[in-house]
Amino acid sequence: MPWKSSESRYSTVSITLHWLMLVLLALVYACIEFRGAFPKGSGGRTLITESHFMLGLTVFVLVWLRLLARSVGPAPRIFPASPRWQNALAKAMHWALYLFMIAMPILGWLTTSAKGHQVMFYGFDLPLLIPEDKALAKQIEGWHELGGTIGYWLIGLHALAGLYHHYVVRDNTLLRMMPKRG
Repeated sequence: MPWKSSESRYSTVSITLHWLMLVLLALVYACIEFRGAFPKGSGGRTLITESHFMLGLTVFVLVWLRLLARSVGPAPRIFPASPRWQNALAKAMHWALYLFMIAMPILGWLTTSAKGHQVMFYGFDLPLLIPEDKALAKQIEGWHELGGTIGYWLIGLHALAGLYHHYVVRDNTLLRMMPKRG
């Protein structure tokens, strides 16, 4: 898989990670939204909660690969070129999304640690990050939930911007991140 972007497309690694992480984030959100379908203490609720943790931490691991892929070379150019203010806004949005994908799993892990629970990550028990403290757990959980709401907005605005560029501006912004067709 090539790591370097061309002048017209992102690298295969970047494209694959982008769409894989979209699916993972959708699953993370789905887990938390549908956990209420299971009674507290049930096996189904435990499974969906643990899946939320594991998928969130998978995003945390993969975001570092995305940042590495991003650092290998410049992003493909947009044709026709966007105004400078749009480029600045796009850069701010991308960094906000990266911050979101780093901070949210950490906040989730801190919450779980403060509740005194282990986090399972693909068969491994991860260490507690902080000692048990129920009051602190509640506070961090509030930040995590706020971050989740902010994430909905960031992801939605990011998707709308891509569609706007594709269908209204008619530039290659979205096409740079689309997988190659056979």
